[in-house]
Amino acid sequence: VQLQAYGGGSVQPGGSLRLSCTASGLSTFTVGWFRQASEKEREFVGASRWNSGSTAYANSVKGRFTISRDNAKNTVYLQMNSLKSEDTAVYYCAASSGTYSDWDFSRRSRQRYEYGYWGQGTQVTVSS
Repeated sequence: VQLQAYGGGSVQPGGSLRLSCTASGLSTFTVGWFRQASEKEREFVGASRWNSGSTAYANSVKGRFTISRDNAKNTVYLQMNSLKSEDTAVYYCAASSGTYSDWDFSRRSRQRYEYGYWGQGTQVTVSS
């Protein structure tokens, strides 16, 4: 599975961006979004479970970021609104072929080791 993430760029605080992650067959994978700011560890942003409408988000982005899917296009989106300077990072999408139950999806989807496939990352810069 070769993931491609794109859509990053520069935006002012309060602005919006939409990132896309695409790969053949992506509709059958759980997809996670992670980000890594300069000199910081890669952190969980959100995830979309493939066989349900379930999503999970980090507290820092809840209410501002939304993950959606277009299965016909094998694409997962990360809509980012009300961006803040602390959202500046390289954003990565990742795919997991794991099976998750309703009760463990939120917990397990936050872990990097759950994902066997990673995209190359796209830079998001939020600055005035």
